[in-house]
Amino acid sequence: MTKDDVLRLALLSSDERSQDSIDLAIITRARESGISPGAVTISSFTPFDSATKRTEAIAVQDGISTRIVKGSPQIIEALAADGQPFAGDVELLAAKGNRVLAVATGSEDHLTMAGLLALEDPPRSDSAALIHDLKSLGIRVVMVTGDTPETARTVAAQIGLGTRTCDAVTLRDNTTGTGGLDCDVVAGVLPEDKYALVQRTQHAGSIVGMTGDGVNDAPALKQAEVGIAVSDATDVARAAASAILTSPGLSGIVTAVTTGRQIYQRMLSYTLNKIIKTLQIALFLAVAFFLTGHFVTSPRLILLLLFANDFVTMSLASDTATASQLPDRWRVSQLTGSALLLAVAWLAVAFGTLYVGTSILHYDLPHLQTLVFVMLVLTGQANVYLVRERRHFWQSRPGRALILSTLGDLLVIGFMASRGILMVPLPLNVLAVMLLGIVLYSVALDFYKLVVFHWFRIAG
Repeated sequence: MTKDDVLRLALLSSDERSQDSIDLAIITRARESGISPGAVTISSFTPFDSATKRTEAIAVQDGISTRIVKGSPQIIEALAADGQPFAGDVELLAAKGNRVLAVATGSEDHLTMAGLLALEDPPRSDSAALIHDLKSLGIRVVMVTGDTPETARTVAAQIGLGTRTCDAVTLRDNTTGTGGLDCDVVAGVLPEDKYALVQRTQHAGSIVGMTGDGVNDAPALKQAEVGIAVSDATDVARAAASAILTSPGLSGIVTAVTTGRQIYQRMLSYTLNKIIKTLQIALFLAVAFFLTGHFVTSPRLILLLLFANDFVTMSLASDTATASQLPDRWRVSQLTGSALLLAVAWLAVAFGTLYVGTSILHYDLPHLQTLVFVMLVLTGQANVYLVRERRHFWQSRPGRALILSTLGDLLVIGFMASRGILMVPLPLNVLAVMLLGIVLYSVALDFYKLVVFHWFRIAG
């Protein structure tokens, strides 16, 4: 048979209404080549089934019925009666990255090989860059495809994914296997295999993201921690997914990952700041009460302290943040341990201020309460800047809202403390020295912070 003969048979066993991507490609190529079905009637059509891996049609012309089958070369080879081997041709085409289909025709019980179809589905131009970016973020990428191992291996090599290939049949037969996938590509996959592969990887202790576009992908998209439907996915896939890409390709995944990790870093900064300040204030006020026999700050100033610190803390939600290079996990014990060590460092400032106010400046209780209040405001501000960055705090520029909130707090609290609004006034020189001292202490404390974060593996 000629190429046109094979293409015409493939056209007769394709249905545009099925919206199958392979059928549409064959129909498009036939039209471009000027090939038409002719005076042929399709009396029956069986669309592609992943279980049988083939499409069948009965074509009737001049009262003669002809059976046409197209599908997996291995399946068609088993159905054909002529027994002509063509595995070498299939491997040659698959090695170029083509998806190979075999076409056979004949009577109901006697099929003869007609030829092979090679379909090219080249990777997107941004695929290699996408794989590189995801790997640099500590994410392992595995290609899951229904193609043959040869085709999948070639495509994977083109995009820099790797060439370690697993056969889905082998994984399917290994029903007791719960380990992770030691391969870059899983080939020969059936729709039901995707769900099992997601579960298998989860049982190995991994957090799984899954991309898909079809109805058959919906169970796996739902099972994965992050199901990602591509831009042209079906409604069923979109409903099952937890994220939907709005632009063609998969580059939106990198954006989603980096944005998610930036959000995590902001939440981590907020949590660290909240734990440190709670430990510092609660322990300091309690111990100071037993040491002096008095509340070293008044209820009115505590209420004012809440307003002064909370506006700055809330601005962390819009602060600039650097996405971490590796996947993040909440580790409560490490979070609490690092916060406790940093709170101890701030407690040293608090008790030092108490000592200066009572033993050096000899303040009475009202003046001491103002001094302690201003100290708590300044250390609260400094702590936000200290914990918002996993590196040195000066290595990234704070967000605009954070800077404005801090300036506003310092001006308002400084004005109130110097003028005696809602508190006993303090001299400006005392306030200035306290501000300068806490700034210098924060710079020194930043090096201590790096040691603590490294010890407890608080990374950015």
